[in-house]
Amino acid sequence: KMDIFTSIPTHIDYVGQAKAEKLYRAIITLFSIVGFIWGYIVQQFSQSVYILGAGFILAAILTLPPWPMYRRNPLNWQNPRNTDEKSSG
Repeated sequence: KMDIFTSIPTHIDYVGQAKAEKLYRAIITLFSIVGFIWGYIVQQFSQSVYILGAGFILAAILTLPPWPMYRRNPLNWQNPRNTDEKSSG
């Protein structure tokens, strides 16, 4: 029953993190500029807030889940050491 939840990937790689952050910043910046301009044109601060909120929601949908585009460069982990070997310390 719980296999469906454990099969969902929950990680993104470092390159994916950088892509997600760039995309997030671009979306928030674009929507804040558009929101400011539109709010200034219609003289309604609430319109600016709504547009910025829409940008925040869009950015969250596109960057928070671990979409496959953020998991294309997996890390190559080292194999675990044999625990029977004595550590020299």
